[in-house]
Amino acid sequence: MDNRSGLVKSRTKVQVPAPSPDDTGAPASRLNFKETNHNVFKGGTTLLPTLQKPKVLILTGSLGDGHKQAAQALLEASGHYDSEAEVEVVDFMEWTHPRIHQLGKYCYLQWIKHFPSLYGYLFRLTRTDNTYSQLFKRIRLFQLGRMLELLLTVRPSVVVSTFPSAAAAMSVLKTHGLTTVPTVTVITDHTDHSYWVHPGTDRYAVGSQQVRDLLVRQGVQPSDVSVTGIPIRPQFAVRQDGAALRDKYGLDRKAKVVLVMGGGLGMFGRGLDDMLAADYGGRLVQFVIVCGRNDKLKRQLEARAGQCRHKLVVTGYVEEIHELMATADVMITKPGGLSTAEATAMKLPMLLVKPLPGQEQDNAAYLNRAGLAVQAAPGEAPSALLGRLLAHPEELEAMRARASMLRTRNAAFKTLRAVLQASADSGQSPIVRMPAKALRKTRAAFAAR
Repeated sequence: MDNRSGLVKSRTKVQVPAPSPDDTGAPASRLNFKETNHNVFKGGTTLLPTLQKPKVLILTGSLGDGHKQAAQALLEASGHYDSEAEVEVVDFMEWTHPRIHQLGKYCYLQWIKHFPSLYGYLFRLTRTDNTYSQLFKRIRLFQLGRMLELLLTVRPSVVVSTFPSAAAAMSVLKTHGLTTVPTVTVITDHTDHSYWVHPGTDRYAVGSQQVRDLLVRQGVQPSDVSVTGIPIRPQFAVRQDGAALRDKYGLDRKAKVVLVMGGGLGMFGRGLDDMLAADYGGRLVQFVIVCGRNDKLKRQLEARAGQCRHKLVVTGYVEEIHELMATADVMITKPGGLSTAEATAMKLPMLLVKPLPGQEQDNAAYLNRAGLAVQAAPGEAPSALLGRLLAHPEELEAMRARASMLRTRNAAFKTLRAVLQASADSGQSPIVRMPAKALRKTRAAFAAR
């Protein structure tokens, strides 16, 4: 998914301009309200039209790649529903906070990098609905006028959130009677947390029965949860020719291939040097290292490629990650929800490293229990565990067999069907109301255009 200033990636021609807030904090004034919403200045209430095709608005976020990749998967899956749905994708944080979005993203990444234990503590403290999580939810990380403007412009028949703050924003709008648009929350990890659970949510799409059970414990009605799998792009549902792809990427067909991924932001630990230097019983190992957006690491590894005892293929951010997975015998990765769901769909065994406290640790626990991955024991070097796996291919085969049983390759299609069903179940045209205060600000911004 791109990060163009238009913020919307769509299969339709509708484009939503990025807002430029004025000194009052009012939404941008570039929309022609006489065309897009002729009732808004009369009574403050707009009845969104009943469309022959459902229009799906997906709200996502760019704190890590998982939320965006889930949205992208739904967008691509919608291409197979030409007669049933139109889809718009909007970066929630960039839309609501265009000036501080990048600063907020930087601060978040520095926080989890330098203070992971604090992040994990707060994650556990606010996991369930309690005083602390309620305080967290009261921190409104969006502006009311901009969210209403977005709904009035796109005019969705259903809103999907792959980002928890977006789910919270839609909950506030619905519980305050400002909209009746059906809402679906897509959880992108193998765990639950209170920041995903909000009143007014019509449906939750989750990756496993475990997450469904955890949501029910948090008070969600069982009938409101659909076990769809974590949505991944349709490419991962297509059988790949691993041998031909090894030829494409210059890899030997017979030697073992280890795919190393540190997440979309290239978060690698110091154990990488040990893995590249290890002997592995005299075996030639081919390492394909995806550095993500870590350009510095990419340059460093490229400079070392000629001196490495093993074959080294280095890439940056890769869209065709399904092709690289098809070439690999095992993947070394941090346990992000999307990347591990993709690997499971490809029946690719995983060696998990350095999970962050919080959702990554929960993901790792789920994958280990399910027999889809292994993780180094305390004090065990990842290179030693990798050597054991390469020396005992039956362990890799066992993980592939488990993945074959548990994978949901069509998760994006199942999720999209759940979304369309939520839209159909509403049985009425959605309403959007502009409150008087926001209406006055929007009027002023429109008049000053």
